[in-house]
Amino acid sequence: MKRILFLPMGLAIVLSGSLMAATLGASAHGALAGSPLVLGPAKMATESTYQGYYDSHKDTYLLTDTSNKAQASAWHVNFAPVLAKIHGQPAQYFVQGKAAAGQIAVFGSEPPAADYSPLWAEIVVKWKAGAKVVLLKSDNQILALAKSGKLTDKPNGIILNAPITKVGK
Repeated sequence: MKRILFLPMGLAIVLSGSLMAATLGASAHGALAGSPLVLGPAKMATESTYQGYYDSHKDTYLLTDTSNKAQASAWHVNFAPVLAKIHGQPAQYFVQGKAAAGQIAVFGSEPPAADYSPLWAEIVVKWKAGAKVVLLKSDNQILALAKSGKLTDKPNGIILNAPITKVGK
């Protein structure tokens, strides 16, 4: 079983097995020992996690907030309208319509890249009629296919708070 330890400023740590036991003991009275911030005791929570591709490997992420009220209701996450005012975030691509088997979201960055942020600009990807549908596993692949006219990638104005909690290999 995986547990998630939530820290200040939207950070989260996913724990499992013996690492979970060791970390729980070490952080029972606060997650940032020696920090001037008073956090109170850490509590464990179980949250749904998802996977998305980045450069052909799968990263794990949480989805906590969206700037779109209807999406927040449909996905059972927080509606955070202030997110809509944030610009310049990396892209998170979602295929709409026909898709390859096993298609999941695709990230435009991941930690520890300089352009990584837990906030994402949602981009809708749609295959054009007659295009051969393939599994999309990288933002560069999506951009190249869009440039060649095989699909479209359009921002829809929605900003997500979806921190990557585990970088895959």
